[in-house]
Amino acid sequence: MQHLRPARAAGIFFAAAVLAATAVGCGSAKSSKSSSSSGSGGTTGSNSSTRIGILLPESKTTRYEAFDKPLLVAELNAKMPGVQIDYYNAGQDATVQQTQVDTALTKGDKVLILDAVDSKSIQASVQKAHDAGVKVVAYDRLAQGPVDAYVSFDNMKVGELQGTALLTALGSGAASKQIVMINGSPTDPNAAQFKAGAQSVLNGKVKIGKEYDTPNWDPNTANQEMSGAITALGAASINGVYSANDGMAAGIATALSASGLHVPLTGQDAQLDAIQRIEAGTQTMTIYKPYKPEATTAADVAVEFAQGKTPGTDLLPDKQTSGSGQSVPSKLITPTVVDKSNVCTTVVKDGLYTAAQIGITC
Repeated sequence: MQHLRPARAAGIFFAAAVLAATAVGCGSAKSSKSSSSSGSGGTTGSNSSTRIGILLPESKTTRYEAFDKPLLVAELNAKMPGVQIDYYNAGQDATVQQTQVDTALTKGDKVLILDAVDSKSIQASVQKAHDAGVKVVAYDRLAQGPVDAYVSFDNMKVGELQGTALLTALGSGAASKQIVMINGSPTDPNAAQFKAGAQSVLNGKVKIGKEYDTPNWDPNTANQEMSGAITALGAASINGVYSANDGMAAGIATALSASGLHVPLTGQDAQLDAIQRIEAGTQTMTIYKPYKPEATTAADVAVEFAQGKTPGTDLLPDKQTSGSGQSVPSKLITPTVVDKSNVCTTVVKDGLYTAAQIGITC
């Protein structure tokens, strides 16, 4: 995680965020949440007139409510005491998120940290913010339109790591083996990059028997897709499964189990249930994307924009081109593969989960 500024949020906060993970995941994907808070527990200060909006896409994936939201709020409060923070969760509804952007602009937010539900349909909202002089920091997913900065992970690298791990797990003679690919949502630009990265490794090395693009990253849909693939191809002919994330891997693992299949299965996001599946042997690996450096960088960038500054290459050393053609100053963080061999030295060591939560001894 080179070039990232030292984390300033207290360890106590992060422990609280981790504990919150066990309570997340029950939110409906169709629900919409919004809330406002002031920095430093409601105290006022020189920044009390400054508003920053956080707009996250959904709550079915554990990370957003359990980690991203509390980390972003804590980092913004630490860096800009007294700042007014408006928080929104779109519940995986692109139209709701567009309305939330309108609300944030009406409230007078000066910077938006935006994780788009649909990178294309949010373009008009990004343009509206730009026209109003509001800076937009694309968070985790690169929205289309005049975005001012982008903070995420190297998504092509994520796919490459997943594909490589799957090939390794398949062992010798992979070219004669067959896999199923279950990719992420077609409205998420990250999903296309994960898929491209994985295919750059897998194409020509293994047969792809069935491939799906899964709307909204929905675990239930992924379960149905896997069941359909088993019916179409036959359980005995499936040697492995590429799943783009852990949420879908949960649905896939259920379908595999129902058919008596025990084959390599990938994932992403280092969700607690995925780590537990890795320990149980029903998932091969996941991609650990440390949320804290991502949130820290996004908060640093947002605060500089709020203070009328232009973030430099120390914060945004990279460039990414959006789907609408904009070249956006970016920070791409390198992800990490987690498998059974390094659970203790990655997610446990970093404090994401305790060994007791996972059910292991380190």
